[in-house]
Amino acid sequence: MLRRRVGDSIGGFGAAMGTERFVFVLFAFLCCSTARFADAYDPMDPNGNITINWDFQSLDVKDANTYTVMVSIHNNQLYRHIEHPGWRLSWTWAGKEVIWASTGAEATEQGDCSRVVGSGGNRPHCCQKRPVMADVQPGTPYNQQVANCCRGGVLSSLVQDNRTNTAAFQLVVGESAVAKDGGDGKEPEMPWGFDIGVPGYSCSNASKVAPTRSKVDKNRHVQVLLTWQVTCSYSQYRESGAQSCCVSLSTFYSSDIVSCPRCSCGCQGTATSPRCVAGGGDPGALALPSNGEDETAPLVRCSEHMCPIRVHWHVKVNYKKYWRVKVTVSNYNLVRNYSDWNLVLQHPNLRSLTQLFSFNYKPLIEYGTFNDTGMFWGIKFYNEMLLQDGNVQTEMILEKHDGEFTFSGGWAFPRRVYFDGHECVMPPADQYPALPNGASATRRSLVAGAFLLLLSFLALV
Repeated sequence: MLRRRVGDSIGGFGAAMGTERFVFVLFAFLCCSTARFADAYDPMDPNGNITINWDFQSLDVKDANTYTVMVSIHNNQLYRHIEHPGWRLSWTWAGKEVIWASTGAEATEQGDCSRVVGSGGNRPHCCQKRPVMADVQPGTPYNQQVANCCRGGVLSSLVQDNRTNTAAFQLVVGESAVAKDGGDGKEPEMPWGFDIGVPGYSCSNASKVAPTRSKVDKNRHVQVLLTWQVTCSYSQYRESGAQSCCVSLSTFYSSDIVSCPRCSCGCQGTATSPRCVAGGGDPGALALPSNGEDETAPLVRCSEHMCPIRVHWHVKVNYKKYWRVKVTVSNYNLVRNYSDWNLVLQHPNLRSLTQLFSFNYKPLIEYGTFNDTGMFWGIKFYNEMLLQDGNVQTEMILEKHDGEFTFSGGWAFPRRVYFDGHECVMPPADQYPALPNGASATRRSLVAGAFLLLLSFLALV
């Protein structure tokens, strides 16, 4: 019967006019054309992105198309931050532009400026068709700084610290070849091919938006002449195919400990797996950076999961009106400290979090007043840094709700876990710690007793 119906459907489709076929093809085309954007959507932070503004402070198009622009990078992501070695912003000029001066950041290379000479024989700061700008380090002389510069490219997340989630630098840009009659009086052409130099991010082309305003004092705002804007979005699939963290589970009512899934971050000895040191071995020369790179490749303690980070969720105590959970984040990476780390947990009972120890916490309101997601991070000067081969831990007390709370069916465990913006590998649901057999037998006895009592009552009626 099923085969006949499928054949009838195919025959009907083949006999139909071109309208249905056209709709189907159009639907398939739309799905394919939008697939590359779908992986950038983050259900934990649906509106998160990094925005780059080009604010023109002066625009002298009659004098060699020279202009001064303030470039600002705003991290609007709730929990993802940019760590060391930091951002490196690059783009491709539309014409023959050169950077005559830069304050608050510097081009990584000057390029060939032999054919470009400014007034007084000055040489440009950068003559490359595709410049790469890097933030300068803290301690830069004051006359080479602008507001929000000089943090070594590090940007905090919006929730963790909204005072350090912005970077900025100032450029003086002009043409490298100038006609004798000066500029043509038109607006500069927009550069293209933007990249912030951080794995996992892709950026749009620049577009003109309403000019931004900056506050000078209590009563005055200053509006820039022109603003271009670029938006960058993150996707873990674009960053790397390998995971970087995993989750293990345990409870007070079960002797079973559910470990991280095997090969969560790569199988030991494979090309995609981090290097590892067995037992209490000394990393030694393996920990040294290779090929002159700024960042050392992960070197972890050998384990079945091979992840640099493990998050352990332990259901610790069951009170009458509350229950208690202990969360431990362990750093298996032997060559890296995680500064300003953060943890995002999704669980339906987080909206009733009553008390928390040793961590900062803020709920992430996702859909109206419904909240099942919370962000946790370390306390300043106490545990804001997760040290090599170390751990940080907290305990939380949550209030029970009638008709919702249960230890069965895996309800007591988190739905999703993120560390430093990376989603962690969860164990399979069918391996979660189950209630002991005695508890199950007691529950069945109670249900059976209630059923017999109900039958007795009906018999009397």
